[in-house]
Amino acid sequence: MAWFEREFIAVPEDRKNQMVYKWPDLNIRRYSRVLVNADEMALFVKSGQVVTAMGPGRHRVDADELPVLGALVDRATGGNFYRAELYFVSTREAPGIKFGGRLADIFDPVSEQVVTLRAFGEFALSVRDPREMLTALTGTADLADPTRVQSWSGDLLLKSMKVAVTQGISAGNWQVLGLSAQLQPIESAVMKQTNIALYEYGLRIPRMGNFDISLDPEDAERIKRLAKDVKYIQLAGDFQRYAAGELALGASQGFAHGGHGGHGMDGGFLGAALGLGAIQQQTGGHPSPWQRQSSPAELPAAEAQPACAHCHTTNPVGARFCTNCGNPLTPPAPRHCTNCGAETAPAAKFCGSCGTPVSGG
Repeated sequence: MAWFEREFIAVPEDRKNQMVYKWPDLNIRRYSRVLVNADEMALFVKSGQVVTAMGPGRHRVDADELPVLGALVDRATGGNFYRAELYFVSTREAPGIKFGGRLADIFDPVSEQVVTLRAFGEFALSVRDPREMLTALTGTADLADPTRVQSWSGDLLLKSMKVAVTQGISAGNWQVLGLSAQLQPIESAVMKQTNIALYEYGLRIPRMGNFDISLDPEDAERIKRLAKDVKYIQLAGDFQRYAAGELALGASQGFAHGGHGGHGMDGGFLGAALGLGAIQQQTGGHPSPWQRQSSPAELPAAEAQPACAHCHTTNPVGARFCTNCGNPLTPPAPRHCTNCGAETAPAAKFCGSCGTPVSGG
């Protein structure tokens, strides 16, 4: 029986980086040697159930050493072969697994906008329980494909991230424009959510590597512009005054470029009109001090032109004698009615109070 012991079963060198390696032959010769490395576990599987597991070391495939293998003996070969699937499962951590893609269209309660979030990064994956992993994933995922389990885990991680981020934003714990500053609590929430889902598959994610959550470029620009507008409206007091300021700024740029600015002169004039309307609304319909023009009563009185008391000719300012008759332009003494005593104008012929003729009129 010495020649039987020359057959060794182990993971090939070029497959040692795989999480799961399946031995290609279902017929395993009796007395073969199975070499299990320190970071591996070998499992015999029959009809989707793990029959037995072998830890690190060198094991002989024999019912005498592993009594449970007696149920796997192929009687057609005279008891020289066991018929079963043999899997080698790596127990070491697999780092640097890529994941990424679109999370979802999420409603941002702060900006009241619907935005699209994307996530990209890395994570590490390890086997928590090889038995549970093989039992749960056999027939679900192609374990012979070295990237299938990793890709499947990455999809599950992205789904859990969608749930965690959506709940955090909806609850007001995280803001869309501030997600980069919240990566640590996001990582903790995502890992907790993902590992709950992976538990029944015998897998776990011990940690995440570099990852980022970002907005689509168009959504990011729209949210930033909206945040700026809202802040300026708060500073201005209301939207109408903010709009007036924006249009007035366009007018100044239009004038600076000869009427061909980015906003144009029409927008500037409209802005000025909105500005005046906003100010009047703020002051209760009354113009502001800088808008109100001075009334004639508020203007300084102009120096009067003297009129001649004899010929009633209007003379230039500063003249001392009438330019028509030559009489002095001194103010005449006030005249009074001889009947009622009322003061009359210098050139009046009758009293304006009682109608009595005025002498010298």
